[in-house]
Amino acid sequence: MSDTRTDSGRPSAEEIIRYHKDPATKIATITFDRPEYLNAPTSSARLRYADLLRGASVDNDVKVVVIRGVGDNLGSGADLPEFMEGVDEPEKRLAELRLEGTDVNYPPKGTFRNGATISAWYANVQAGNRPLQELKKISIVEAKGYCYGWHFYQAADADLVISSDDALFGHPSFRYYGWGPRMWTWVQMMGLRKFSEMVFTGRPFTAADMEKCNFLNKVVSRDQLEAEVDKYALACARNRPVDTVFMQKMFFEVYKQHQGEYMGSLLSAFFESMGSGVAPDAGDLMLDEAIESGLSGAVKDNDSRFPPDFRLSKSSRSKDS
Repeated sequence: MSDTRTDSGRPSAEEIIRYHKDPATKIATITFDRPEYLNAPTSSARLRYADLLRGASVDNDVKVVVIRGVGDNLGSGADLPEFMEGVDEPEKRLAELRLEGTDVNYPPKGTFRNGATISAWYANVQAGNRPLQELKKISIVEAKGYCYGWHFYQAADADLVISSDDALFGHPSFRYYGWGPRMWTWVQMMGLRKFSEMVFTGRPFTAADMEKCNFLNKVVSRDQLEAEVDKYALACARNRPVDTVFMQKMFFEVYKQHQGEYMGSLLSAFFESMGSGVAPDAGDLMLDEAIESGLSGAVKDNDSRFPPDFRLSKSSRSKDS
């Protein structure tokens, strides 16, 4: 693959989000390809992801969309350093809002709208955080290793999730900020009791934990994962015509909206927007301070304060307390 890195030095959206469709089987595959950065999508990659899924909804050559990651992990969330760069560079916020090059003045720091504008955008399907909610084809997520943050959104929003037995699920935000844009969906998928545990402890859940919550359709060993996903994809592709799948997905979408899926996204976006007003208790790790002091080190130090099986890092989880 040719080097088409952006001016920031990050890979292009096309490099991070790869797409392939097979009209013969009607199976399309979206692959997250940034393993050296745990498959973190940039803002432009999330926009591409949303566009690809919107196209797949229309495409008569597609009945099933498989979503997987290169390397050991599905992914550990979005590119947080890039997001924080936008705090001081409004033009990056405008680009993510698809307003680049327009005569639009982004709300200044100190206003509620400065944070709320981008938080509310994440509830929009076009932003690339919840496009699976409107996909009119069958989606299957192949979960493995880290399935955190933005990648956890995709797992919750997918129709089917096939997981390796070594996968970890959760959102680092519960440990370092307190909110995630898809909380309404997670509580519906996992059940109130277990999701409350994830939020209040901040601990990641294992594949075995998530299977008990009925969050996963199947758990297999890592060496069997890709073949198992392909088996499910072929079965779905051969089962009913594309028109039937489209109608089935409309039924499920009406059900999700009746349960408040979109309202929940807007509500959690509002609470995220108010995060700057949270006063820390003694010893609490605050995200903005962690970034200023060095995010990697601060996160590692904070992780060590928790029991090994509550830690987010795979390497830290293997250490004794």
